[in-house]
Amino acid sequence: MAARAMRAARGKALQEGFMSDYIPARDADFDKWLVNLVEYVVSKTAGSTVAWPDVPERAVDGLVAAKDDWWGHYSHTLHPHTPAQTVAKNDARARATRAVRLFVRQYLHFDPVTNADRVNMGVPNRDAIPTAHFEVTLAVEFELVLRHVREILVGFWEKGSSRKAKPAGFDGAVLIWAVLDSPPRDVSELTLHAMASRTPHALGFSEAERGKTVYVAAAWQNARGILGPWSEIQSAVVP
Repeated sequence: MAARAMRAARGKALQEGFMSDYIPARDADFDKWLVNLVEYVVSKTAGSTVAWPDVPERAVDGLVAAKDDWWGHYSHTLHPHTPAQTVAKNDARARATRAVRLFVRQYLHFDPVTNADRVNMGVPNRDAIPTAHFEVTLAVEFELVLRHVREILVGFWEKGSSRKAKPAGFDGAVLIWAVLDSPPRDVSELTLHAMASRTPHALGFSEAERGKTVYVAAAWQNARGILGPWSEIQSAVVP
């Protein structure tokens, strides 16, 4: 009975245009929602009066780029199109979704962003009373190991623990990284990201990135999608 009720609830959510979380299910709804969210963020972080000064410009630029990437592929599917264009659109949607989720977790669940702001953007408000389910305090430690040409392994574990397994109740570690000419001032400059459910996790690079420096940070993510504190940024030369 419980399983049937869950399936019925999920079906109702899909009919209403949303997945079980706050991301709209239908592409047309997703597009409108994404445009609204990005425009709202830009309105609060740009111009002569900046309402959210702690949100870095580079992070906002990355969010705008994700929206533009999505639209560039989605627009091709609004008229007769090929199966390959559908696949490209789906991939762009996945990239945009990852970018939005990470941005929301990093910047939109904290003051001065208000509950009203989050309602206007269509993202969930935090529980008013922090609990162990809604707050992650565990930190990540990790090491970077050069394994193959154009590949670096990220081995990670709970800080202070001798065990390599991810903590119970956690999806894994979110890894963020970027190949940069100079050390980043903040984790917001690490614009590439991946969910690593197992350790070690392999990062792949292009031939053009060989000999350059990659900067990496990590944070635990629990089953509710809540991020813990970011680690210190480490670096390695791409082999």
